[in-house]
Amino acid sequence: MNALSQPRRPLAESSARRDAAHFINGEFTQGTTGKFYDNFCPVDGSRIGSVPEGGKAEIDAAVKAARAAMEGPWGQMTLNERAALLNKVAAEINRRFDEFLEAECLDTGKPMSLASHIDIPRGAANFTMFIDVAKTVSSECFPMDTPDGKGALNYGLRRPRGVIAVISPWNLPLLLMTWKVGPALALGNTVVVKPSEATPLTATLLGEVMNTCGVPKGVYNVVHGFGGNSAGEFLTQHPGVNGITFTGSTRSGEMLMREAARGVRPVSLELGGKNPGIVFADADMDKAIEGTMRSAFANCGQVCLGTERVYVQRPIFDEFVARLKAGAEGLKLGRPEDPTTGIGPLVSDTHRKKVLSYYAKAVEQGATVVTGGGIPDMPGDLAGGAWIQPTIWTGAADDAAIVTEEIFGPCCHIRPFDTEEEVIKLANGTPYGLAAAVWTENLSRAHRVASKLEVGICWVNSWFLRDLRTAFGGAKASGIGREGGVHSLEFYTEMTNVCVKL
Repeated sequence: MNALSQPRRPLAESSARRDAAHFINGEFTQGTTGKFYDNFCPVDGSRIGSVPEGGKAEIDAAVKAARAAMEGPWGQMTLNERAALLNKVAAEINRRFDEFLEAECLDTGKPMSLASHIDIPRGAANFTMFIDVAKTVSSECFPMDTPDGKGALNYGLRRPRGVIAVISPWNLPLLLMTWKVGPALALGNTVVVKPSEATPLTATLLGEVMNTCGVPKGVYNVVHGFGGNSAGEFLTQHPGVNGITFTGSTRSGEMLMREAARGVRPVSLELGGKNPGIVFADADMDKAIEGTMRSAFANCGQVCLGTERVYVQRPIFDEFVARLKAGAEGLKLGRPEDPTTGIGPLVSDTHRKKVLSYYAKAVEQGATVVTGGGIPDMPGDLAGGAWIQPTIWTGAADDAAIVTEEIFGPCCHIRPFDTEEEVIKLANGTPYGLAAAVWTENLSRAHRVASKLEVGICWVNSWFLRDLRTAFGGAKASGIGREGGVHSLEFYTEMTNVCVKL
């Protein structure tokens, strides 16, 4: 029986239920601030443990440790030596699969069936894939003529950028953190990670893995805390940081850019989205329903790539709404370890209050609630969790809050459209430009529409189908830069052109 199919013990019995710690220069520490906060499980509101809040001293120590590692053993390693260590890291994540799985589900409340197929496997794959990328990087080379006729040769050298600040989100904690740490380390950098305050466990656990695998001290560092006037702000302000990579809200990204500008440091930002799903009348209805069920409700709607706006061509509108309603109402809300659970809670009660405010705005602004719209009745201790109903609306105006603002919950608004030109205008009528999903059996239309959508990623007849070699990032207010495959080179390395006179 493999790790993905084993029966799961209740999270209440998990050894992952423990205090977190900073991981600085290869050692776990509670820091010097004397400040701690409680970490709660969103499934039932129970306390997981305490988390130290880092301050300037912890950030400074972590950055200095990262710099020392760059100038010491890590910086002196060959690519093959780094690759051997990082392959061990990936293997150790897989060996400790259940520990990572339980830690992730304690922090987020997501179903183990989801995390065991996506979050944890990708956490390991993000190391092995970027090792392969680093090994296959080619350099540009340009011979040139010179006045003396002897010529010259230009070639490019890539070197690590340096100490990378990694600020990772709470929706896919291990996956999106290693999406940044993997390429950073594979290409020779060192990192200081500030995970979301809501999901500290897997970033801490990865520190144990680094030590077990013999990764030199200071290569991977973790400082817990919050954003403003806490670890996040202190990290982005630190002059020893050479680059900042961030996944989170557009508002936070704007503030981070201001901090990065002070030191003229590069940033890679994956920010908010209000992504459209477009369903044409010729679409395979079964596939479109299944895909939209995932893109609207997977991970309790807490996916930056999710489709909170769904546009359905008028001839199939009523059928689509009815079938998506039936699908949403058939989702089982339950404990992460229950293999029949279809949807978990939101990450916290604080986030639930935000999502519920949009549920209220929808009604205030004239939307029709097709299903959901509130808090479900959950049995026993689950009543203390951050549960919310999967929700579908129709009939809202195009400028309504639920149509224009990112909600980040299990919900979508469905609007009819008539023509291709109309739906392209509707889809692009937003400041965001992260992703889109197009459902049609007309291949010419698929290519035509994809080319006109102002997004970084466009899926056709699929959603969240990812080849890690491809570019990932958003257009417009959804981000700056691209990561994935060789595209990560632009952020995680510096290019030097060498011109040799012959």
